[in-house]
Amino acid sequence: MVKHQPLQVYERQLCLSCITGIYGCRWKRYQRSHDDTTKWELLWSLILLFTFCLLLVWFYFWWEAHNDYNEFNWFLYNRSGEWSDGTVPILATTAAGFTYIAFLMVLALCHIALGQQLNLHWLHKIGVTAALLTTIVGVISVNQTWSQEWDVIPISLQATGPFLHIGALAAVTALSWIVAGQVARSEKTRLQVVVVLLYLSVLLGLYVVPLNINSPCIMNPTALKQRPDVIGHQGAPMLAPENTLWSFQRALQMNVTGLEADVAISVDGVPFLMHDRNLLRTTDVEKVFPDRRLDDASHFNWTDLQQLNAGQWFLKDDPFWTVHTLSPHDKNLIANQSVCSLEQLLKLASYHNSTVVFRLRRPPPDHPCYHSWINDTLRAVQKSGVPQSLVMWTPDEHRAQVRQLAPSLIQTSAEKRSPQSLHQFGISRLLLRYNQASTWEIRDFSESNINLTLYNINEPWLFSVLWCSGVSSVSSEAPHILNKVPYPIWLMSPDKYCLMWVSADLISFAVVIGIFIFQKYRMSGMRSYNPEQIMLSAAVRRSSRDINVMKEKLIFSEVGNGVDGTEELYADNGYDYYTNRGVSQ
Repeated sequence: MVKHQPLQVYERQLCLSCITGIYGCRWKRYQRSHDDTTKWELLWSLILLFTFCLLLVWFYFWWEAHNDYNEFNWFLYNRSGEWSDGTVPILATTAAGFTYIAFLMVLALCHIALGQQLNLHWLHKIGVTAALLTTIVGVISVNQTWSQEWDVIPISLQATGPFLHIGALAAVTALSWIVAGQVARSEKTRLQVVVVLLYLSVLLGLYVVPLNINSPCIMNPTALKQRPDVIGHQGAPMLAPENTLWSFQRALQMNVTGLEADVAISVDGVPFLMHDRNLLRTTDVEKVFPDRRLDDASHFNWTDLQQLNAGQWFLKDDPFWTVHTLSPHDKNLIANQSVCSLEQLLKLASYHNSTVVFRLRRPPPDHPCYHSWINDTLRAVQKSGVPQSLVMWTPDEHRAQVRQLAPSLIQTSAEKRSPQSLHQFGISRLLLRYNQASTWEIRDFSESNINLTLYNINEPWLFSVLWCSGVSSVSSEAPHILNKVPYPIWLMSPDKYCLMWVSADLISFAVVIGIFIFQKYRMSGMRSYNPEQIMLSAAVRRSSRDINVMKEKLIFSEVGNGVDGTEELYADNGYDYYTNRGVSQ
């Protein structure tokens, strides 16, 4: 005698199907498993975790490197010869990759929370591998071409560290729900001990992380020094073409106390403002002198330079994505800018009583002014009539001779030296990139009466950190942005930070203990929960239209003893027991 067992009735598990389906293409119930994850899939889970952590650091790096995007684009220009915003494709791919990997991480955590076996689909494995390799190639490329920018990570942590610590603590505390459930569900004591110890080590590590957070913004507010002076680096290059007269005028409108420029010397001995070695990027030399478009800028005479337009490229290339914010009047002024001479800049600074700092580039050896470049520059300074006390002199060559000819110039070094060495050479100011001076060195220079200027400071968070560190002045490409920062973004006394730190740790610890106790109580006396367990009584409580009947393979078995008990079982659950009886011979 053979019978068919009745159809089994299951509750719909749409959410679980989506989780396992998207992660491992296991949309059907029979494709899922509560068995332990295989070692191969555990390896892929570790690869996914490593890729997520690496992309998190990579994404954070590019987020904080926003201060130096223009510097990065200039590096690319020197290599390719064409100006473009190379950060756009990098940011787009980084954001897309991080979003994708983070989504897979969330799905993996959901699998663990629901007790499902991890089984990453092969297409996702290809995606994870591509994201990992692409990120590694990016890290290597940055390390080879822009290695100094890695310093932005520890510097930015001085501003974001206390808040990232709170966020990380909240995330790890929330993970205790999954960890506690996994421990309570597991039947292996060794696995329980390993998971608990690993989790507690991470949690305790986060509890003591603030011991290593050294932010200058954690200080007594009464000890905060006066706001650093802001110097317009190349004027206001985000609002006007760099090193043009209109750019410096725009910077002065933003209340800068000084102007910074790059100076080259023409064939006929006229110092003029130009950052690049050639004129291709910032002028229309390709149109006016097509045969000389790649010549060194110093090989042009002043008459030729005055024929060039130095503003139209700004409207065309829009290097800082700011052209759309300019008025028609500003655009008209920009379109008619010409190459600016050092004398014009000095006269403008003298009129506004502003400090001027310039980087003087020596002409090539075959240049007529190769030996007289210092004297030619000094002659332009004296001719402009600017008070020498407003001019910061940076070239180290012939410094003693310059001091004799112009004793009132502010002697400034662009190379990092000790305070003792600077005093020995009569240097009172120091001009460095912001990553070349730590908080302690900034305070050491300040105590030694060395006026330190750091460049290029374009972001409010970086300006705030340096302000709290006690820097005396900064050079910026974005004076219009720093002009809107009248006070550090955040400032906290050590006592308040200690209270915040201890309170967060205590709250986290209490929540973790509570979750572990609750999960143990919840799991005690229960078998490992299967979210798709058979609900045989569901047919009694709801109509056939409200349930999902999954038709599985009929199980045929020979009916022996216990048939009556089976009939009673189904009758008790509200089922009509029906069978197809075979013909017995």
